[in-house]
Amino acid sequence: MTNSARFDRGHTDDLMSFLTTSPSPYHAVANAAERLEKAGFHQVAEVDEWDGTSGGKYVLRGGAIIAWYVPEGASPSTPYRIVGAHTDSPNLRVKPIPDTGARGWRQIAVEIYGGTLLNTWLDRDLGLSGRVTLADGSHRLVHVDRALLRVPQLAVHLDRSVNADGLKLDKQRHMTPIWGLGEVAEGDLITFVAEETGIPAGDIKGWDLMVHSIEAPAYLGRDQELLAGPRMDNLLSVHAGTAALAAAATGGRQLPGIPVLAAFDHEENGSQSDTGADGPLLGTVLERSVFARGGSYEDRARAFAGTLCLSSDTGHAVHPNYSERHEPGHHPMPNGGPILKVNVNQRYATDGSGRAVFAAACERAGVPWQSFVSNNSMPCGTTIGPITAARHGIATVDIGVAILSMHSARELCGAEDPYLLANALTAFLEG
Repeated sequence: MTNSARFDRGHTDDLMSFLTTSPSPYHAVANAAERLEKAGFHQVAEVDEWDGTSGGKYVLRGGAIIAWYVPEGASPSTPYRIVGAHTDSPNLRVKPIPDTGARGWRQIAVEIYGGTLLNTWLDRDLGLSGRVTLADGSHRLVHVDRALLRVPQLAVHLDRSVNADGLKLDKQRHMTPIWGLGEVAEGDLITFVAEETGIPAGDIKGWDLMVHSIEAPAYLGRDQELLAGPRMDNLLSVHAGTAALAAAATGGRQLPGIPVLAAFDHEENGSQSDTGADGPLLGTVLERSVFARGGSYEDRARAFAGTLCLSSDTGHAVHPNYSERHEPGHHPMPNGGPILKVNVNQRYATDGSGRAVFAAACERAGVPWQSFVSNNSMPCGTTIGPITAARHGIATVDIGVAILSMHSARELCGAEDPYLLANALTAFLEG
């Protein structure tokens, strides 16, 4: 490894702060936007007319952010270099009528979001986050970061077979958090949220709320070479992509393309939404940028044909207690650098050409990298990569960081890998 990629603990410290202050997709995009504004970017509204001036711009829509930097001299047909990621994580989300309870307990009705590991939400102190929508259509972020809710597990004395037969959880009956004692009263939760945010309860007309673990990220291990924390799938990539885009925009180098960060919502449930990768948001933003620079449809086609995307999402590190579940010849390890994710059935979009692009970026950055492929006997997950490639005709490569406990309320990665990923992404955007 060259000196350019020597571990910077400051980057991982900053990631820990980003995870803590981003309990929901809405917070994640607000935090990413704030960091980009410090690098000279400014927000543009989708309903306004755009101009073709150079510089950094970004669009926010719900839990998604698309940001791009147009270098001086970029033509309408200049291709893009995109870092793709997603802002959402599996969790428990508040139902439209939230106030419920039984046997003298006050509870909050929740819906299971994404493929979460249900047991990891048991007996864990939970806060409340998300956003509320006001009568005028504006939004206000909500972040109650204290022990407010808990999903209590049944005591072993009342289920003697749990350790022998395994824990069996019913999503409807067993995952409802408690948050107090007494009679259930309609409107209690929203009244509480109104008090916490300083908004009159009558002004709140809608909400997108969820629970989050309040336990802070932490270095782990004898030598603190590991990082434990929430929502690393996939805020680790959002944070790295934001840092890489800011570095590319302020690095003073001549850029061969237009660097882009595309962080979508709803990846964990299929990406089919107006803020998901399977929606038109990315294509619309890129096209409007071409047209704002005086381009034609021909320029748009040329730009897209030369565009490259790195879809950055977490992947599986080899698990020491379940190594038989992994492909025998591919055992990604924490702190071994980012992983190149391959699946010939197009669950990942990587091909040989993509491998060459990724390897070249890592080489320029002095970053080691690893290969990941699934065991043939195990189903393979997927990402925004194949969706981006198919929807927009953009060459896409799937990469990420190897972690343990994916989709848990608390995941684990190597403490060096976030920094190594950010270096590789920066080299890609600048290369």
